Amino acid sequence: MPDAPPIHTERIHLPSPSPGAPAPWLNCRVAGPMGAPLLLFLHGFPEAAFVWDGLMARFADRYRCVAPNLRGYPGSYAPMDVAAYRANVILGDLTGLIESQGGQAAAVIAHDWGGALAWGLAATAPQALERLVILNAPHPGAFLKALRDDPAQQAASAYMNTLRTPGIEAQLAADDFAQMWPFFERFGGARWLTPALRERYREAWSTPPEAVPGVATARHPLTGPLNYYRASPLHPPTSPEDALHTLSLPEALLTVRVPTTVVWGEADTALPPSLLEGLDQHVHTLTVKRLPQATHWLVHEAPEAVAEAIEAALAQGN
Repeated sequence: MPDAPPIHTERIHLPSPSPGAPAPWLNCRVAGPMGAPLLLFLHGFPEAAFVWDGLMARFADRYRCVAPNLRGYPGSYAPMDVAAYRANVILGDLTGLIESQGGQAAAVIAHDWGGALAWGLAATAPQALERLVILNAPHPGAFLKALRDDPAQQAASAYMNTLRTPGIEAQLAADDFAQMWPFFERFGGARWLTPALRERYREAWSTPPEAVPGVATARHPLTGPLNYYRASPLHPPTSPEDALHTLSLPEALLTVRVPTTVVWGEADTALPPSLLEGLDQHVHTLTVKRLPQATHWLVHEAPEAVAEAIEAALAQGN
């Protein structure tokens, strides 16, 4: 096999969401020839696009591979306003990105927060992707039910309310990000977290957002990533009057008709495999691959198994 095309960083500009509004952009890891079928890789918290480099290298000889730093993450458009991180706004970024690469992705491969967004993309814009591959990211219907009714899930997700706390950025960044590293360790160990990877995370968490004239830009590198939690209605309830108790998601956000593969590290302590129960009620064509020994960080722990699942998904229907 010839050497895979080199992975590089590229800023991709997106359409302005409305006349006179600033045009956002996403800082992307890119590999593979223009015009080849598109694989779109979406990272989660507290990661960045570089976590996909290994998988991109594997597929770049046959596919155009694009992994954006999501809005608010290093080098990408990072407004201060929490409302700028609502799901419908981020989905606009993703559909604009796919349109810039030819109009349809052969597959969207997504983990954690990227997976939450990808569920919404597949439900609301199925024309934008042929296949969906989800890695340890719960379907919003299942997650809402668990957050509302399951005390164990409420306890496992309590960190979400911590991350919603106003002004917590400085606390998380203090003492060489002492409160950030446990996200890797607490949710399943972190033997994969080498010194070189730690340095890449430090860089991602330290890169100042780029100011935009006329836009209130995030002042801290962690503000954009944390704003996803602040903007989302899905978090453990904090009182009997919490809006989550009466929240109802429209069917248009729940039904997925795109062929979907879900890969789940079953040793994930934040998102247990019980979140897979009833998934076939929402997803018309579903394949589930369970990795009993993998945790939430399966991209790092089980890259070969993840790659094989992606290969199998891409082969479906070919």
